[in-house]
Amino acid sequence: MTHTHEMPIEERLRHCGLRPTRQRVALADLLFAKGDRHLTVEELHEEAVTAGVPVSLATVYNTLHQFTEAGMIRVLAVESSKTYFDTNVSDHHHFFVEGENHVLDIPVSNIAIGNLPEPPEGMEIAHVDVIIRLRPRKA
Repeated sequence: MTHTHEMPIEERLRHCGLRPTRQRVALADLLFAKGDRHLTVEELHEEAVTAGVPVSLATVYNTLHQFTEAGMIRVLAVESSKTYFDTNVSDHHHFFVEGENHVLDIPVSNIAIGNLPEPPEGMEIAHVDVIIRLRPRKA
């Protein structure tokens, strides 16, 4: 069986129910070309401009949200002013390096989560995001 991450980008977009427009393909190419990544809208926009992809910040924002809704990436709200988009949609957690705005994956096997509250009637827990904030040790 072919995993979606092994498919060509156009096929992957179609598989997720998205039309492979030129801008979506170009942004997906940039996003998925380097393995698992955590990027903000601004960082992907900057990469697109550098790569000569004519795309507005609003288009990058909308495209990342379409990719999220399609299940291709997931949103990681680290702090109110910064939202990262994670190309790794498997269950895993994150370190966040304060001051550097750097996000690192924590392998899921390193954390056990227990004693979760019972969700309200008619609801289920989709997933749990653990963000552990780091800072350099004071000497």
